[in-house]
Order: sequence, then C-alpha cells, then structure tokens
Amino acid sequence: MPPTLKTILHNSSLNLRLVVPEGADPALEAPVSWVHSSDLDDPTPFLDPGQLLLTDGTQFSVDDASGSLYSEYVERLVKHGISGLGFATQVIHGVLPPGLEDACRQQGLPLLEVPDRTPFIAVIRFVADWLAREQHARSEWSLQAQRAIARAALRPDGLRSILAELERQLHGWVALFDAAGNHILMPHNRPVPSALMPGVKEAVTKALDQGSRSVSQLTVDGEQVTLQTLGRRHYLRGVLVLGAIEPLDPARTDIINSVIALASLALEQTRTLDTARRHLRAGVFEQLLAGSTDVAERTARQVWGRLPAEPLVVTVAHQPGQGQNLLEALELLSDDHRGAVFYAQRDQNVVVLAGAALQDKVAVLLERYGAAAGASGEASFADLARALREGERALQRAVELSRPHVAFDQISEGGMLGLLRRDDAGSVARRLVDPLAKHDEREQTQLLPTVTAWLRNNCVWDKTARELGIHRHTLRNRIDAAGSVLGLNLDSLRDKLELFAAVEFLEER
Repeated sequence: MPPTLKTILHNSSLNLRLVVPEGADPALEAPVSWVHSSDLDDPTPFLDPGQLLLTDGTQFSVDDASGSLYSEYVERLVKHGISGLGFATQVIHGVLPPGLEDACRQQGLPLLEVPDRTPFIAVIRFVADWLAREQHARSEWSLQAQRAIARAALRPDGLRSILAELERQLHGWVALFDAAGNHILMPHNRPVPSALMPGVKEAVTKALDQGSRSVSQLTVDGEQVTLQTLGRRHYLRGVLVLGAIEPLDPARTDIINSVIALASLALEQTRTLDTARRHLRAGVFEQLLAGSTDVAERTARQVWGRLPAEPLVVTVAHQPGQGQNLLEALELLSDDHRGAVFYAQRDQNVVVLAGAALQDKVAVLLERYGAAAGASGEASFADLARALREGERALQRAVELSRPHVAFDQISEGGMLGLLRRDDAGSVARRLVDPLAKHDEREQTQLLPTVTAWLRNNCVWDKTARELGIHRHTLRNRIDAAGSVLGLNLDSLRDKLELFAAVEFLEER
C-alpha cells in the first residue's frame, strides 16, 4: 500500500506542516503514488494522478500575484487528480502566499508547507523508500505463496491441496466446476455461500457455453465473484470460481494463473473421454490403458494384424489444420508395418505407439503435416499410462518452445509442478536436476550449489552473492549458465518454480 499524505506528515524528520485542511479530512488518507517537483505554471502534462507535487513558487510573483492566478493553478492540479501540493517557504517566498492558501482551501486541495531546512529530495526519498519496501514485501509474499502452491501440487491429493492453499493465500473461497457445469466437491475447502450458488452456476454455464477461454468478474447477490475457464478454446475442461477475495494485483494474479495451470492438468488426467470411445482405435487404446492387454491384442489381431512389440514409445501430437490428412498418412504407415505402428485419436491429440526403430519415421511424418509432437521414453504396455503422461508433458514443452518434436528425456518432463503424485515426482526431480550435477562434475563448476542457494534465498541476488562469497555478476552468469544447461528460462516465474519444486523435493527426501 503506498504511503498517504497523513503518513508523510507524521514523519517528524521532514518537518512538514499541514496548512489545508486544518483538521482530519479523507483527502489526507489518499495514497501518494509518487512525489514530483516542478515550478511550471502548468506541470500537469508531466504528472500522473495521485502524485504529490512540490514547488518553491518560482512561477508566482513575490511582490504580488492575483487571486485568479492561484485559483487557476490549483484548479488544474485538482482536475488532474493531484493528491496534494507542498510549497517551500524561505526559498523564493518567505511565507505561504495567502492567495494560494485560499485557493487550496476553496477547492479542497491539501496544502503542505515545506520549510527551507527540508530539501525536496528528502520527501521524494521517503516515498521512494516506502514504495520499495512495499514492493519487496509483496514480492516476498508472492514467492512464499508460490512455494506453498508448489508443495501442495506434490501431495497425493494435489488438486484438493492446491485449491485449499489458494483459499488460504487469498483469504476467500474457491470452487471448481467440470466441463458439464457440475460442482466438484472438495471436502476440506470452504463452501460456496448457498445464496450465491444459483447465480454462480448460471454464470458457469454461460461461460462454458461460449466455448472459449475467458476471465469474467460479476456481482452475485452483492458479492464480487471471478470466473476463469480452464482448458482450450472449444475444449474447455471446467471453470474455476473465486469469491470473497481482495482486489487482484499482479502477485495474486500470478498465484491464480499457477493454480489454473495445475487444475487444468488435473482435470485433463481424470476426465474420461467420451468421444474416444466412438472409434475402434480409441476403444482399443482405452483397453490398453485399463490394462486389458489381452482383449486389445485379440481385437488388433483381427483388424490390424498385431500391436507394436515392447518396448514401445508413446508419441502425442496436436492435430494440425490438415488433421484428416495426417490420420490417413498414419493409417498407411500402420498398414505398411502390419501393426507395428498403432495410432488413436484422444482429445484433440493423436497418440502413436511404435517401437524405437520406427520413431524416426513417425517423427518425419508428423513434422511433414505440421503436427507438434512429444515422445515418451521406452515403456511396456503395463506402463502405458506413465508413458502417455510423459508424451503429453513433452508435447506441452514442444508447443511452448515452438519446436516440431521434443523427447521426454530431453526435458526431464519440464514440469515438476504438473506432477500431482508424489511417487512420480522423485524420478522426474532427479532427471531434471541431474544435468547440472553432471555438468559440475565434468566442467568442475558449482552450478547446482549456486542454484540451490539462490532458490533458498528467494532468488535475491545480493543476499545469495554474499552467502557464496562471489560477485553479483558472477552469480548472474552462473544462473544463466544453469538455465542453458537445463533448457529453462530462469527469468520466467514458471521455470523458477519448476526448478524450485525439483530441488525442494530432492532436499526433503
């Protein structure tokens, strides 16, 4: 919260005197966004609303100045939204001009007397230091809140935990609705006020019917409610509803965006795809995911000859604009290899199963049709679900990096925060951090200890540099090098959280 005029006046070191108003007034509680000094007749083009203006009165005649001159000057400041005027005495003018005092009193502009022993820079520095402390405190709160969200995402009941943590951080209530508009009950979360539920459900239904990603704010029964759809355009997964929260600032918005990403992923993992069951290939694939390998093999043998031999790789690709042409090409590839390549539509993606020897042909075909793709590591049919998740994570990273193809092994899944099961997190955390350890051993560097200290110190550069006994620029170079080794942008909040979650998990183990 920025300082107010009252706060500035209470700083005894500044020796400011309140001239207008004479007593308590709501105008003194107005926040001061900055302090600016100017002696122009009309400084408003260079000022923003909410600022405190300081002047020594050079623009006014010492001997005589008409009352209209002061009145017009103050009127310009009031119309522009200036929070107050500080006038320096014993510099140009020995005392406050009576005409200026009268104009400020008539138009309700707070007027402060700045004595000659108080330089303008002292007032400016006081406000600047106050704002800097507020910004640092807000950044610290944001990082701590993001840490709490990251820890919640690693718990077995990740979705419930992150929503409960979001409620705790925002001091409000959070509700999740699925793609059909049904309220997903979270036992430990705060309930939606019963009086609001009909209006909230109506708003959720309307947002889902539009079929596009959206953020909306509305008033339901006198309470401000925020709705955020989850999922992609024409393929929404649900709606996140927030109520009884404080106004959203960038820090709160970052936290909500993180939770939206995690909630979207959770709904993606748990939702059964009705459309996939309309097709034979999709049905066989679902049988494989369910562990009914013998049933799937008998079906495949009658139609395609066989299923791919183990070990296999799962490739997940976005269907491009020429999606039908891609499916026809995959059908031909499957026929050419008598079932050694299997594909199925799932969601808006195409899933391809094939052995490692055929991965080059699969990748070339997908790239030819402009389909971004992600490939898992080798797996058996028993591990098909895990391999599918790996392929989806790799696809997500391929889209983020605008690459045609990304292998899961290249990015170590690139998503610690996307893992909602703790038993999965261990291997991914080690795989994500391992390149740093190997680089340190090979190049005799200290990247992993440096990154660990930097994250432990909330990414504060000076504090980390002092702890490590290195120059701040050296620290920056090491962090940039670590990001290059890991394939992460450590200026990005998301990638910082990815690496933090991995390091935090391994340290806790």
